Amino acid sequence: MKLAVAGTGYVGLVAGVCFAEKGHQVTCVDVDEEKIARMREGISPIYEAGLEELLKNNIAANRLFFTSDFASAYRDADAIFIGVGTPEKPDGSANLSYIATVCRQIAQSVTHDCLVVVKSTVPVGTNDKVEQYIKDNLSADVKVRVASNPEFLAQGNAVHDTMHATRIIIGTDDDVAEKMLQDIYAPFDLPVVSVSRRSAEMIKYACNNFLALKISYMNDIANLCELVGANIDDVAEGMRYDPRIGAKFLKAGVGYGGSCFPKDTKALTFLARQHGMHLKTVDAAVDINAAQKIKLFEKAKKRLMTFENMRIAVLGLAFKPGTDDLREAPSLDNVKLLLEHGADIVCYDPIAAENFKKKFPEVTLANSAEEALEGAFCCFIFTEWEEFVRLSPETFRRKMRVPLVYDGRNIFDPEYMKRGGVEYYSIGR
Repeated sequence: MKLAVAGTGYVGLVAGVCFAEKGHQVTCVDVDEEKIARMREGISPIYEAGLEELLKNNIAANRLFFTSDFASAYRDADAIFIGVGTPEKPDGSANLSYIATVCRQIAQSVTHDCLVVVKSTVPVGTNDKVEQYIKDNLSADVKVRVASNPEFLAQGNAVHDTMHATRIIIGTDDDVAEKMLQDIYAPFDLPVVSVSRRSAEMIKYACNNFLALKISYMNDIANLCELVGANIDDVAEGMRYDPRIGAKFLKAGVGYGGSCFPKDTKALTFLARQHGMHLKTVDAAVDINAAQKIKLFEKAKKRLMTFENMRIAVLGLAFKPGTDDLREAPSLDNVKLLLEHGADIVCYDPIAAENFKKKFPEVTLANSAEEALEGAFCCFIFTEWEEFVRLSPETFRRKMRVPLVYDGRNIFDPEYMKRGGVEYYSIGR
């Protein structure tokens, strides 16, 4: 089928590349000419395992194209997927201006009946507005159907999560739109859950908010474990065998970040307030996460007389391993606090350093973990990159002026670090 994809961020680009890999002819649209030029050369603008290889292969196979000319991309497409951002506004609501821009462009460009599919995370009822907005602005006498198809990819595993999804959610309000989406996804050979548009929109928010709740719950329990002398790792081990609970998202740490959970929790609570109710559980998750991000900074502040002019090592900047995304990363909150307290910070991240430099140009970046540790009085770990897992207590002791480590991802065994001569603090242990 001939597809167009609006937006080449995590959602749009991964979807476009994977659709091409399954045999569709795909044209990805973006306003950034420089970005378009790089993608045409097979260079991915985002770091995702396996993405660049698929990008190059499908360009070579003449199934994948990139353009800033939206009219040519949308004109005769069978289906147009919208994968642009919906960033949060100051009040927590979703900013739909990018969605509106794409809808207006689609309405002005299409020349025959087609399907518009919203993959972006949007408030419940947005697909209805998209349909009406396109209808109000159509230039040609055509029928444009609208469907919801939220994505559930995890950054760092986006390609795998798209190609081997646990299920495909499609939300439609007519049989023709449902049949078209079924046909588009048929080559993936994955389970399809077909619901109404509004239910599909809510499924996305319900899933992300549930996972955010699970993370915040474990962090709350971890904080209690510290007070009563229990070990959160042992608690999680005992919980994971219960099939009603599941084994994932039980790891305690310094909170969640990224482009989804922070934004989607705020958007859902805003939606609830619009309808006269409060989602008390989600409100609690947001509050817990905000406090959890700086939990280790507060611990270090009690341990040290001052951060003034002290060399502090920060290992890990991305909000999770496998990505260069810094959005809502705990590292950002902590670096800001350390700077405010006069620390001399040296950071290292194997992937996200370039993005971090744009936000904190004044902070020194090291070329390795060992270089960052050199002469440091204290080390914070905010991302569980595999190369950090391989660090030994001896490395911290040898490189640091004071082997004092605050581990926000519970990478190391506390007894192992203690035996190795490291003063070690983690979460819930």
